[in-house]
Amino acid sequence: MCIGSVYAWSIFNPALTKIRGVVAPSGDDWTLSQVVWIFTVAIVFLGLAAAVAGKWLEEVGPRKVGVLAACCWGGGYVIGSVGIYTHQLWLIYCGYGVIGGCGLGLGYVSPVSTLIRWFPDRRGMASGLAIMGFGGGAIIGAPIKAKLLETFYRQPDFLGSVSQVNLVTSNGRRFADVHGEKVEVVIWSAQGVSDITTAGLEGVYVVNSGATGAAETFAVLGLVYAAVMLVAAFSYRVPATDWKPPKPVAALGKKNKEMISSADVLMTDAVRTPQFYQLWLMLCLNVTAGIGVLGVAKTMITEIFGSSLPNVVDASFAATYVVMIGVFNMTGRFIWASASDLIGRKTTYWCFFLIGILLYLSIPITAQQMTVNPSITFLIYFYAATMIIFTMYGGAFATIPAYLADVFGTRHVGAIHGRLLTAWAIAGVLGPLAITSLRQSSVSEAIRKLASSVDPTKFESKFGAPLSQLELLVDQKTVTISNLLEIAPLNTVDPTSTIYNSTMYLMASLLMIALVSNALMKPVNPKYHSK
Repeated sequence: MCIGSVYAWSIFNPALTKIRGVVAPSGDDWTLSQVVWIFTVAIVFLGLAAAVAGKWLEEVGPRKVGVLAACCWGGGYVIGSVGIYTHQLWLIYCGYGVIGGCGLGLGYVSPVSTLIRWFPDRRGMASGLAIMGFGGGAIIGAPIKAKLLETFYRQPDFLGSVSQVNLVTSNGRRFADVHGEKVEVVIWSAQGVSDITTAGLEGVYVVNSGATGAAETFAVLGLVYAAVMLVAAFSYRVPATDWKPPKPVAALGKKNKEMISSADVLMTDAVRTPQFYQLWLMLCLNVTAGIGVLGVAKTMITEIFGSSLPNVVDASFAATYVVMIGVFNMTGRFIWASASDLIGRKTTYWCFFLIGILLYLSIPITAQQMTVNPSITFLIYFYAATMIIFTMYGGAFATIPAYLADVFGTRHVGAIHGRLLTAWAIAGVLGPLAITSLRQSSVSEAIRKLASSVDPTKFESKFGAPLSQLELLVDQKTVTISNLLEIAPLNTVDPTSTIYNSTMYLMASLLMIALVSNALMKPVNPKYHSK
């Protein structure tokens, strides 16, 4: 549950992209792409650490691995808080991303192989129980993070409305005269999409005069998570080597039995089989499709529906959305993994990929309809579709250890699972890279189209610079889609809700490849069985 709070990372996005501006991004603030990459680095090191920890776990047992995970995860948060306070992005990458990511990988593998040993006849349920906690971390993590950010939030100094303040633009940034001194400012308008923790008055605010509360939140969470995880790690128990369940439950279904091996395969031999790489590809593509959306979940739902339904989709609604992702992610891990004991792992993955493809393809249609005819019906559908996607995203994670145990036997599943999680590391790069790159491309194209329709005189009057400086103004975050719409011609359609469409088409394509990989899955050649 503690390391699973990484799934609530998007709660931090608004605060980290406005560390200095607080109510709106300033020229020196980090971009969403830079912030999402922190999450990406953490996932990469999760996969790398898990690959090493799987073998080490068999040598030293799960308790030592769990203790080290607690120190890394908690310590990573504390180092990250120092990076936020000093505005050193590399320190957050090093702390939360590298060290914290190692804590994620160590903490992830230690319970899985342990519980599979306790439930050899219910491998899907066992791995679902272990990984369910990881998927449910956001349920507790998201509201705690949101509350801490609100507690430590300080609103910046308010200078007055735009008409009351003498503003000048220099190198794409906005400045105001305060007691004879030129200070950098940001302008907040309620007409734009807002993630402000405590809403203030529309107008001009001084940069570096408030606080989003992110640094303090990181420090508190690091200390609390480390303490809770240490207690949990020292509570680990493993069954005796020759232990058997008193009343084992027989496997059900002919197809299920055909895919379950009674022999064991060494980790060194498993990585030589085509089955290992088929499973690796399935996990990588499935995670790529889901993890990019997870990293920007709060931002995504706000951008798609915030401008069309501002009274419904506000900051509180978006935070609740992140919590519900955790709920469905967690329940999906247990329900799908347990169901796989009955219908078989291969059939379960057929469900994941077929349903996932249809849902990803339907989301752009929903977003397109929002631009034409805004309705809460489309919001309800989007909410339901994404929640089903996240049950299958979590279910695929929870089922993969049992799939490995079926194909390669239970004896070395911990080491093989750790090695397979390198797919998660690769997906941790591909997913956020795809969604941020495609999103930025869509945003840039939307801004260019809007700017071409705007009266150049109105543009210069609003932003204090000619239309020819558009790229510079966009780079310094002075020009956005929302403030361009304020001077756009009447009845101009807001393009914000469609900026994720290309991403959804890509995710559906990835799942099609994974579908083929699962369809070709067969039992391992007996020559690889351990003698």
